[in-house]
Amino acid sequence: MKDENCTFCKIAKKEIPAHIVYEDNNFMVFLDINPQTPGHVQVIPKEHYRWVWDVPNIGEYFKIAQKIALAQRKAFKTEWILSRIIGDEQPHAHIWVFPAGDADGHKGDLHGNAKKIIEVLEEVKN
Repeated sequence: MKDENCTFCKIAKKEIPAHIVYEDNNFMVFLDINPQTPGHVQVIPKEHYRWVWDVPNIGEYFKIAQKIALAQRKAFKTEWILSRIIGDEQPHAHIWVFPAGDADGHKGDLHGNAKKIIEVLEEVKN
């Protein structure tokens, strides 16, 4: 069921600005505005699904989360990448992916943290 007031749907449609670190036809990854640690992202399907478990191409969804986690390891110089799937914060499927507290980054520098992840993703793509 679509939700016209869904914040994550608005981000996916680029009606609300976000620091996007990855995007393809089905998924988007952007920095959380209240990060747990530097580089904390939300991995969302562009299409509205209430729960992660409702996303039809869930294998592809988790591959994106894995790709981001591996990029965060390198970008923030930590082996410990955490994830969280609860879904109570926003009524749109999302996976939190974030480096552990020992990550090399700056909590308040969203642009710099997005750039770190994007640079690593570009290296992997080439």
